[in-house]
Amino acid sequence: MEAETVRLWATMGTIMIGTIAPAIAIGWIGSRAADAIGRNPEAASKVQTAMILSAAFAEAIAIYALVTALIIKFV
Repeated sequence: MEAETVRLWATMGTIMIGTIAPAIAIGWIGSRAADAIGRNPEAASKVQTAMILSAAFAEAIAIYALVTALIIKFV
């Protein structure tokens, strides 16, 4: 295989893994937060704040994967 082909496959793999994992994590975070709010509605504001922070951290992983894929592709 040529170097450009390997680089393309590495970029594609990085994007795939880097977007699927955070998507699953954000879905799981939202599901657990909805369960927690359903069990204890009085704590909704605290649960929602923690959920938004957790989702932001999970989304940061996708951004790291994007940066890594761009580095693989263009450097």
